[in-house]
Amino acid sequence: MKRYANAALVYALLAMAGGVFYREFTKFLGFTGKTTLSVVHTHYFLLGMVFFLALLLLEKSFGFTGERTGRAVALYHVGLNVTGAALFVRGLVQALSLSLSSGADASLSGVAGIGHLLLGVSMILLLLRVRKSV
Repeated sequence: MKRYANAALVYALLAMAGGVFYREFTKFLGFTGKTTLSVVHTHYFLLGMVFFLALLLLEKSFGFTGERTGRAVALYHVGLNVTGAALFVRGLVQALSLSLSSGADASLSGVAGIGHLLLGVSMILLLLRVRKSV
């Protein structure tokens, strides 16, 4: 359970750092348009902190954690951080008004998609573990 609490704390800190960076970086640049830097904050808060707090409560209630759970949690961490990194890079490109080749743009979208896919698969695996313990 302590690992879930620690993960929630780390993701809360990352979410706050992402939010402050978004606000200050765009203000420094005088950027007023839309950028995906704004969603780094919410992704880490909801998919990071809130998700791991929910896992903490589910573990306390049902005791679902086992060997397979650890693998699914590790996959979830990878998926969330790949997604967060892709959103961060996309936001920097947007805020700095950089132009990417169509291949680089597609690659960046692909990386974000892979991160979201890993998140979805690991979330289903974790929910199946919870269901099995109920």
